[in-house]
Amino acid sequence: MLPAGVPEEAPPGVDPAALARDLAARKARAAAAALPPGARALVLGADTVVALDGGRILDKPADREEAASHLRSLSGTTHSVITGVCLREEPGGGEEVFHAETRVTMRPLSAEEVAAYAGSGEGLGKAGGYALQENGDRFVTRLEGSRSNVVGLPVEEVLLRLRARGIHP
Repeated sequence: MLPAGVPEEAPPGVDPAALARDLAARKARAAAAALPPGARALVLGADTVVALDGGRILDKPADREEAASHLRSLSGTTHSVITGVCLREEPGGGEEVFHAETRVTMRPLSAEEVAAYAGSGEGLGKAGGYALQENGDRFVTRLEGSRSNVVGLPVEEVLLRLRARGIHP
């Protein structure tokens, strides 16, 4: 895994799915540019975006206070977790860019739960300020779509795309 160092700011009014796809493509391109000249590779770039209905994007919180704010916004709602994925062939630069969306329903959270979870730091660096794969799953009552997408990579969809290329991991 190679961090791409791509800025992840969301411009106001941007479509969350378009943002996720764009960030994934920029990350794959940056990683491909770091390969040795002439290297043969299939580069995978991905980025996950959390969005409330109406398109409000909850990015990675900068600190525990922002993580708590994200959790209060998500409490008692159904929101979208969208992961953009880019598969880029090198050399040549052919790309396939797609996204997966999972609808996540979170139960109402108490002020104490929000404070404790945000205070743990677990949600820092995670879109939406929570991590389903760790302890954030205790807040979720329903998933519509891929669980692995919420964790950060829609594995089922990626495997389908790889198999279509003759790659069988």
